[in-house]
Amino acid sequence: MTSVLYDAPGPRAKRRNIVYTVAFLVLLTLGLWWAWRVMDDKGQLEWSLWKPFTESQAWTTYLLPGLGNTLKAAALAMVIALPLGALFGIARLSDHRWVRVPATVVVEFFRAIPVLLLMLFANQLYATSGDISSDVRPLYAVVTGLVLYNASVLAEVVRAGILSLPKGQTEAAKAIGLRKGQTMRSILLPQSVTAMLPALVSQLVVIVKDTALGGAVLAFAELLNARSTLAANYANVIPSFIVVAVIFIVLNLLLTSFASWLEQRLRRAKRSSGAVLSAELGGAEEPVAETGVNDGRGV
Repeated sequence: MTSVLYDAPGPRAKRRNIVYTVAFLVLLTLGLWWAWRVMDDKGQLEWSLWKPFTESQAWTTYLLPGLGNTLKAAALAMVIALPLGALFGIARLSDHRWVRVPATVVVEFFRAIPVLLLMLFANQLYATSGDISSDVRPLYAVVTGLVLYNASVLAEVVRAGILSLPKGQTEAAKAIGLRKGQTMRSILLPQSVTAMLPALVSQLVVIVKDTALGGAVLAFAELLNARSTLAANYANVIPSFIVVAVIFIVLNLLLTSFASWLEQRLRRAKRSSGAVLSAELGGAEEPVAETGVNDGRGV
């Protein structure tokens, strides 16, 4: 099957793709075998190093509480950053300079500062204020840094998603008398969500991973920080790193899988949302899937 952007591979291209696939699988197998041999030579495959992960104490005392703090910080940052990013993204599209210019300055400022630096500034601010106890200060600092940085990035995602829609959508809304706020809320945002979803999910994955910065610098008791305590008690640094990496991979795979399911559901809902008038039913409305084929019934 060919299209404007893709040509179906011919016999030579198919053979070349098969060769590349086989070569990649061979290199991957050799790499895994080499890693296995190195770990075996260093004694990292001994059962005594992996046994703690088969016992409940390592999970209930270290890993699960750390995972809970990671999810808590990521969830708080997502819940705050998503609407804040949408607000600033829409504000950057405003016709009023007194709205558009300050929103642009805020977005560009926080997007230019590394998220780790924002966490450090927030932690120092909370420490000098004295209103927040030292027990929850790392959580507040991590969430603040994640919200400020990711909200500015999400603002650009929202702005780009809205601008990617055809201008005819806005012109049609103006033609039927909708105000700009109604156009944005009822027409532009619902259509742009599907286009923005992959970028939004990528940024949410970044939020989950960046919680580890708080554990490395601010002693926030997230998953990676809990791993270091576990490794110090059981002397299994490499196995603990591998287990935590697998947990992060599974967590982000669940997030991306949910996003893919949601995207497909949204696309199916858009394709099946049309309705036509059935002449056979005397003008009663009958939902009909949009197949693109004219079946002779009146619209």
